[in-house]
Amino acid sequence: MSNSYSAGFRMKLKLFCEGIFQKHLCEVRSGGPHIMKPKGLLSADGSKRSMVHSEEWEKPVEREGRLTTVLVLATLISAFGSSFQYGYNVAVVNSPSPYMQQFYNSTYAERYGTPMDEGLLTLLWSLSVSMYPLGGFFGSLMVAPLANKLGRKGTLLFNNIFSIVPAVMMGVSEIAKSYEIIIVARFLVGICAGLSSNVVPMYLGELAPKNLRGALGIVPQLFITIGILSAQVLGIRNILGTSTGWTLMLGLTGVPAVMELLLLPFFPESPRYMLIQRGDERTAKTALQRLRGWDDVDSELTEMRLEDQSEKAEGRLTVLSLLGQPSLRWQLISIIVMNMGQQLSGVNAIYYYADSIYGTAGVKQEDIQYVTVGTGAVNVIMTMAAVYIVEAAGRRLLLLCGFGICCGACVLLTVALTLQESVTWLPYVSVGCVMTYVIGHAIGPSPIPYVVTTEMFRQSARPAAFMVAGSVHWLSNFTVGLVFPFLERGLGPYSFIIFSGICLATLIYIWLVVPETKNKTFLEICQMFAERNKVEIKLGDGNLPLNESKESLKDVVKVTVF
Repeated sequence: MSNSYSAGFRMKLKLFCEGIFQKHLCEVRSGGPHIMKPKGLLSADGSKRSMVHSEEWEKPVEREGRLTTVLVLATLISAFGSSFQYGYNVAVVNSPSPYMQQFYNSTYAERYGTPMDEGLLTLLWSLSVSMYPLGGFFGSLMVAPLANKLGRKGTLLFNNIFSIVPAVMMGVSEIAKSYEIIIVARFLVGICAGLSSNVVPMYLGELAPKNLRGALGIVPQLFITIGILSAQVLGIRNILGTSTGWTLMLGLTGVPAVMELLLLPFFPESPRYMLIQRGDERTAKTALQRLRGWDDVDSELTEMRLEDQSEKAEGRLTVLSLLGQPSLRWQLISIIVMNMGQQLSGVNAIYYYADSIYGTAGVKQEDIQYVTVGTGAVNVIMTMAAVYIVEAAGRRLLLLCGFGICCGACVLLTVALTLQESVTWLPYVSVGCVMTYVIGHAIGPSPIPYVVTTEMFRQSARPAAFMVAGSVHWLSNFTVGLVFPFLERGLGPYSFIIFSGICLATLIYIWLVVPETKNKTFLEICQMFAERNKVEIKLGDGNLPLNESKESLKDVVKVTVF
């Protein structure tokens, strides 16, 4: 009896010690406690359990991401250094345009002894404005090769060349007595905007944990609106919107670029880029640990390896092969529709029409600039609100609400503009419609397409996808700027009915096709589209579908990585 009891006690002690040893070993391997632990070594009553149960392990626990100092600073520096410039250069030529055109005319007269023809002046000014979106289009074409070759952070640092050089050119244009310098500089700074508008959301989307990806993905759009507002404020005639201050105002675009060039090198490159595209797991792990603020980043690394395995099964995508890839067909169509809807919905036309609407509503000519600044402030506030609500409300809901509000505002604006001469209070309704439209666009159509473009594509396809999305964005922008003056001349206020139709068509497409992507990994989003694309995403040698391979890959990682 005593021998039996002694043998039972020794067995329990052995099992207990083995459990402690295994738990300690798992903690050492994983870099932190409670990631993997043995289950069921002893029952509640102390009875012996089968040794098979001692080999059962819990899955790696994935922590919820948080805003660390490194993540916040990397976001703010990249957004201010790049996205801010995009917005600033959108609005920087609006207020000083009379003084700039006067400079064009006086320079021409000094050269040739005769005033510039009005048609030539209009052509040169149109070039000065339209070179910016044209440069943006060419900048978008550079996204894929540069982002793949230099990385996300490396591309942003390289991109500062296209900001600092044109800033100096525009700043000295009056001294050099050359309006050609301004036109060339606007093209170069457009390239900067085309690159930054695509690479910054990509960079931040890859730095952010999945529960913060939407909020951080909107930050670039927030800084775009802050850039627009800053240009509007500086353009007030009592500040830099004067005959002597306009060159300084144009040259200030280089200041954020210099700050980014000095500060961004101290922050990490995208961990996903380093692991999946460069194969440098050590650097990727170090970057993740800095960004997350803890040492245990195994769960995210596992997900990245899983994505890498999935991409190896399909092969790396080139820019051209993206267009014919069956597994990405609906993602590609979706980002094209959303970016076209974003620009062709009339947002630039609303801003173009705003001054005349305010004037008709009784705002004094000298006060219109302040009302315009107020509109810019509303844009900033609502974009800031989108940063806070995107993770709770989701991307899809904000897109649907935003395009719905814009559609209704355009219809109501058409009615108000048509009848405002016969009804005294309708001009104020027109002003309200402009503000409502700005609010609707700021919460959805403006920021969300960048976020969704990041989320819909996996690592190797993402730069090519942003190139396509950016090209559509800038071509649509250029088209609206080119066509709207003729549209407005021919249709007047009824031109906004066309914009309302585009908003409605985009809304219907999003309702029918675009899924909710919040709090999903890139692979989970890819799986959601796989059903619509009628393909099966596979891993490794392609023998197992993704949902069956995921657990097996985790098991392999547990054994071989550490």
